[in-house]
Amino acid sequence: MEQYEPHRLTPPQAAALRRSLRGGRASLTRRSLLRATAGGAFAAGGLGALSACGIPPAGQAQGGTSTEDHSAREKTVHFSNWTEYIDIDDSGKHHPTLDAFRKRTGISVTYTEDINDNNEFFGKIKPQLAAGQDTGRDLIVLTDWLAARLIRLGWAQKLDVSHLPNAYTNLSAPFRDPDWDPGRAYSYPWTGIPTVIAYNKKALDGVEVKSVSDLLDNPRLKGRVGLLSEMRDSVGMTLLDMGEDLGTFTDDDFDAAIARLQKAVDKGQIRRFTGNDYTADLTKGDFAACLAWAGDVVQLKADSPDIDFVIPDSGYMTSTDNLLIPNRARHKTNAERLIDFYYEPQRAAELAAYINYVTPVDGVKPYLAKIDEGAANDPLIVPDKAMQARSHAFRSLSQKEETVYEEKFAKLTGA
Repeated sequence: MEQYEPHRLTPPQAAALRRSLRGGRASLTRRSLLRATAGGAFAAGGLGALSACGIPPAGQAQGGTSTEDHSAREKTVHFSNWTEYIDIDDSGKHHPTLDAFRKRTGISVTYTEDINDNNEFFGKIKPQLAAGQDTGRDLIVLTDWLAARLIRLGWAQKLDVSHLPNAYTNLSAPFRDPDWDPGRAYSYPWTGIPTVIAYNKKALDGVEVKSVSDLLDNPRLKGRVGLLSEMRDSVGMTLLDMGEDLGTFTDDDFDAAIARLQKAVDKGQIRRFTGNDYTADLTKGDFAACLAWAGDVVQLKADSPDIDFVIPDSGYMTSTDNLLIPNRARHKTNAERLIDFYYEPQRAAELAAYINYVTPVDGVKPYLAKIDEGAANDPLIVPDKAMQARSHAFRSLSQKEETVYEEKFAKLTGA
């Protein structure tokens, strides 16, 4: 078997690449679109719309519907992903890891960046999936809440673990058993997305920020605090700060967190709730501190020595973007081989070096160090065991909970 040598970047090249991304991936506000739409599907009556169209509401995982697998005869796989979410070479025309996959396996990848918003993409594929038809895609990347929806509707195929030796072995422990896909029977994470506290040292002017309590209660930060417009992140981080378990919290716990946030809003502590555009506020110093997504923080730190982050002692939120094979996909085995390819540590390292999100693959660090030593030592890209232990995922919500929680959060934020 031919071994693939990862595309090497010198540390200055890697830093320059991250800086260049500030005008590319970050400026697209992908995170804002991705996270903000999680509630929109339900707050706007999304579940009701599903039922009205004859699509069953979510229940227990049903298992997907397969069709004849053409992988042996058709050496191809059709892969849909978000924009700027994979490695690319200096020409801007080739993805080195996909080229390596084709060279090794003979399987060509038709790679399409046609996911700009979870709800919008769901609207594209829903008619075919509901009708039991092929979507024209063999592999898709969806955020955890929508991945859960497809699995529960029976619209994602169960994976063949015999085709996934690397994925099964190298998947990091914190990502192995989400409540919406126990044991990862239907999905594998593409990346992890931590929510942390970011701050501007100059704007803080000596104020210490170590917790969500500091954000909400320190009068020296009044009017200079930013929270996120995604309910799970802002409420989840508040629940953790209050000592609640994100896997078992109750309606009363949620209401208590909303009340605490409302108090901070009423006294003018919170400047505003934002999507990805918090990056500008933080860089300018309009926010002294805010909740932030780790991929952005990595890039902001590369641009400015004033930007840094802290992980609260109470822990932090983690969500995921996930690889799934939709029903009726023609090339299931080929798609599984591609998933498994990205769970080889050296492939995962090249991906992480480019996109700067948390890698869900164990054993990446020595390979990443050969590409970018700074990235290999960044806990926002390769969390150590101590950081992994402080990671928490927001539990799955029922249809009723989703609707009620989003309505309460929307009232809080004025959305």
